[in-house]
Amino acid sequence: MLESLGVQGIQLIIQLVLARLLMPKDFGIIALITIFINLSNILLQRGFTSALIQNKDVDEVDFSIVFFISVAGSCLLYLILFFSAPYIADFYKAMELSIVLRVLAISLPFSAVNSVQIAFVSRNMQFRKLFFSSIGAIVCSGTIGIVMALGNFEVWALVSQQISYVILNCFFMAKVVKWRPKMLFSTKKAAGLFSFGWKMLLTALIDAIYIDIYTIVIGKLFSTQMLGYFNRGKQFPAVIVTSLNGSIQAVMFPAFSRVQDNKLKLKSMMRRSIVTSSFIVFPIMAGLAAAANPMVKLILTDKWLYSVPFIQIYCAYFALYPIHTANLQAISATGRSDINLKLEIIKKSIGIIILIITIPHGIFSIAIGGVVTSLISLVINSYPNIKLLGYPIHEQIVDILPSFLLSIAMGMVVYSIMLFELPIGMTLIIQVLVGAIFYFGAARLLKFECLSYVLKMAGFTYRNPSKKQKEDMI
Repeated sequence: MLESLGVQGIQLIIQLVLARLLMPKDFGIIALITIFINLSNILLQRGFTSALIQNKDVDEVDFSIVFFISVAGSCLLYLILFFSAPYIADFYKAMELSIVLRVLAISLPFSAVNSVQIAFVSRNMQFRKLFFSSIGAIVCSGTIGIVMALGNFEVWALVSQQISYVILNCFFMAKVVKWRPKMLFSTKKAAGLFSFGWKMLLTALIDAIYIDIYTIVIGKLFSTQMLGYFNRGKQFPAVIVTSLNGSIQAVMFPAFSRVQDNKLKLKSMMRRSIVTSSFIVFPIMAGLAAAANPMVKLILTDKWLYSVPFIQIYCAYFALYPIHTANLQAISATGRSDINLKLEIIKKSIGIIILIITIPHGIFSIAIGGVVTSLISLVINSYPNIKLLGYPIHEQIVDILPSFLLSIAMGMVVYSIMLFELPIGMTLIIQVLVGAIFYFGAARLLKFECLSYVLKMAGFTYRNPSKKQKEDMI
């Protein structure tokens, strides 16, 4: 969690500084380019690396296989992006995209190497090493981006920040992670990894393409400036939730995989994950939505005010993320990657239909349609766990309902503070303090079990738990 929150937190600060120095159009250009970089990284990382973590028995041969396949694939993808860059730029009627894509794609081979390093760290639960490497890389790359922005390099400041992060993180990880590839290969082992990994890969690819469709549609039908507002509004809740969710997910998948044969234990762990993450994420999203206006004015200035409605809409969208993740991770941990693939096809088909319906009604309707899709997807994701774990959606709703209702009440209290028309800085500070006191005070008064659990976990961490306590906590 420290690694994820630290990296995302520093990244958010860097992005806020860059947002004050650069224009929304610059961020819109990067958003369009990032589509193709993200899809390439998913092709390189999500299939085989997921198999490395999920499989009970892996050795040096497995890691070396994934390493060489990933590096070779990254070089091939770079060539594809290099030669297709002019056509992509022509599609968006923005010729500057061509050179930007060609330069940013240089990061792909480094991302491929880094994905295997992260898989090794995740499988062996060595997250301390990931923490130091990631923090060092984000601080150095952020400094590079800000210096270039001050030098009026515009969009190239963002390019430099992103590409330097990937390269530095790869080298820092090589310093702290002792694993090195060996000249080993086994066709049988590669086939075994592929049998699980291809479904996870296709699942992640479908999900990424669906998410990127929003960027493609907005960039094509509206403008790069509007896309900048949209992505900036989406980024605030996304950074917070993906940081928390990512840290939970990094431990959840290998932990779930260890008890995949014990359905009762797996259900108990999944329930604990949903209840705890919802208790943390719901109030943050409610508070962020309520304080979005003064926050944007204070941090980003008035030129970004058009992003406020997007922040509020996507707070509702990302609030559900931990519940989606817990359901899907439990399914994957049991080895049923085929179910995940089927779920993605169903969900994304419904999402595309909703997107088509909302496009004629404007960009805000598109964003709201995403929230509707997420609610429907929540029901779909939970359905297989009725049979697999005996944990249906109505039980999950009962588990998260107390945190949800308390978060809504807190959000209303936080929003009402703006009625006093105090200075922006004072308003934001009071909103944060009142929101935190109200939520945790009410949770303690109502004797929320998840509050006791969170405090207990924090207490264990502070006292440096013994080996047995760590095992009990897992």
